[in-house]
Amino acid sequence: MGKKRAVNVEVKLKDVGGNPNRLIKRFIKKVKKEKILETVRERRQYEKPSTKRRRLKKRKKENARKAEKERNNKLNINRRR
Repeated sequence: MGKKRAVNVEVKLKDVGGNPNRLIKRFIKKVKKEKILETVRERRQYEKPSTKRRRLKKRKKENARKAEKERNNKLNINRRR
């Protein structure tokens, strides 16, 4: 098994000015940033290394495509003709 690392995500009510809605949003944001749920879902069942590489490669291409689209929108560039 791989290394287990302790993940302590905490948000205090005074950090968000006493607003419980902001507290929940901040907590969810921190959980996403630490990729806690993503790793739990990945480890539910075994995934072959080749499948994992394929999935990560596909995600990388999709992220690059989204970033390019956002850059083009920001610069008002239309690639379609």
